[in-house]
Amino acid sequence: MRTRFRCLVAIWLVMVAVLFLVPGTAGTAPERLASVLGDEFLWGVAASGFQSEGQSPDSNWTRYIEANPGWDRLGDSVDFRSRYRSDIALAKQMGVKVFRVGLEWARLEPQAGVWDSAAFGFYDGLIDAIVAAGMRPMLTLDHWVYPGWEADRGGWRNPGMVADWLTNMRKVVDRYAVRNPVWVTINEPVAYIMHEVTQNGTDADQMLGRVAQAHNGIYDYIHQVQPNALVTSNVGYVAGAESQVNGPLMALIGDKLDFIGVDYYFGYAAPELAAQTQGAAAAPAGMWDLPISPEGIYYALQHYSRQFPGKPLWIVENGMPTYDGHPRADGYTRSDHLRDTVYWLQRAKADGMNVIGYNYWSLTDNFEWGSYAPRFGLYTVNVRTDPALTRIPTDAVATYRDIIAHDGVAADYLPVRPVADCQLVDPPASCATPVTAR
Repeated sequence: MRTRFRCLVAIWLVMVAVLFLVPGTAGTAPERLASVLGDEFLWGVAASGFQSEGQSPDSNWTRYIEANPGWDRLGDSVDFRSRYRSDIALAKQMGVKVFRVGLEWARLEPQAGVWDSAAFGFYDGLIDAIVAAGMRPMLTLDHWVYPGWEADRGGWRNPGMVADWLTNMRKVVDRYAVRNPVWVTINEPVAYIMHEVTQNGTDADQMLGRVAQAHNGIYDYIHQVQPNALVTSNVGYVAGAESQVNGPLMALIGDKLDFIGVDYYFGYAAPELAAQTQGAAAAPAGMWDLPISPEGIYYALQHYSRQFPGKPLWIVENGMPTYDGHPRADGYTRSDHLRDTVYWLQRAKADGMNVIGYNYWSLTDNFEWGSYAPRFGLYTVNVRTDPALTRIPTDAVATYRDIIAHDGVAADYLPVRPVADCQLVDPPASCATPVTAR
């Protein structure tokens, strides 16, 4: 597995480089698609600590930014640290039931063995505000950021990293389990590994084993403290290569997942096919040029419903990037993408997949790991040009409010974006069992 995973790292690094150029058989649609999700479906929004909070302490990622002069400076990002109450209110106005946030280790333990009571106080207030707004917190323990003092020890190259990580995370669990959150232990571990390989010279196989050990250790601890907890480590789904990319990880942690958390964004990125089929450039200029195939979320859910029969499935992140506040060149709007995606969620549920939740990434635009150019927010924020950091609603805000209020899209809704050539969605599954919009 070690040699195979190193080969996958090489392939994945090419994909990361592209992104950072700016830094069962399908069933027939049921008569009532909207009713299949039901009023217990968990609609959510998502954010991460480092990408949104601002006022960030020393960490591996503040150092990576300094080491890459071509990247945007982080600054105060969208200043979620000071504005979280008003941002939570925006989510509440849409009827959201789950609010995902990150708890930054670098903020909580700024020096080895020294925890910051004021930092815990900040997260106390944040989680209290989420609960007071009638939403359930989804708490991410590690969204790719660790303290500067841990970076000095080598990060995930350090044999003591897992023990250090677990020490902090147990304190977090002890403090917040009483609020009955949903837990995400480590965000997109394979993408995390790729960043650490690129920026820190980390050995991919070694980090894979340590990340799995960390997840499994804190999973057991969470269930000691919060027996009925829902715990996952969300995977960044890679169309056309999911088994190869995330398969080694799932082999190590699959027994310790209460639900399968899936992040889905793009169809199969095959430049030669995209150029032939869509007239696109062979090499995307940025993530906003990668292929958008909303029907691919059906195959992502199908993949994990087959691998883990009956286990709950939750889309922990999904959204569509635009470039620096500009409309997409193809005219596809954020509202179009959201409605189309929810249509395919309803199709998946109707076909027997145990889909329980969906989080939109993200509530507001934020720092996308090197750049403010990619925009994913329901509310856009012009960080580089607007000192006031105004939250400007996109067309998708009203759309999401309507979707939540009606438990999905209408029964007679048909996707705006036609189903793509199966080779551009999630081959081989999308070609072996093609799905059509009806």
